Amino acid sequence: MSDAEGKCRLDKWLWAARFYKTRSLATDAIDTGKVHVDGDRVKPAKEVRIGQRIYIRRKESDMEVIVQALSVQRRGAPEAALLYAETPESLAKRENLAVTREGDHASRDRGQGRPTKRQRRDIKKFTGIDY
Repeated sequence: MSDAEGKCRLDKWLWAARFYKTRSLATDAIDTGKVHVDGDRVKPAKEVRIGQRIYIRRKESDMEVIVQALSVQRRGAPEAALLYAETPESLAKRENLAVTREGDHASRDRGQGRPTKRQRRDIKKFTGIDY
């Protein structure tokens, strides 16, 4: 799984580890500051080494991973997962976020949003307008 020379560009590694679908998306994320290596903003050509911490900010959640292997080839998801290990703090934060987001989706105050069938009938009766 490791690259022969022990060198790998950051954008290629992010693509091979399946954080982004294309290298250009990985490059854009690095250029816009959504990816940090060891706490610093870097360029897409930055060489990744085993043991470095990479912070990745995406839409839903943030991840902090430690590089465990290098690869410039994109392979299946089970093999890509072997390239990194997520830190325990990052994993706990993402799980906590998933639980809180799950509760927000299901609840809605009564009277908010679209009218119920009964409310629509009352509106029709009151206004005389047929939708």
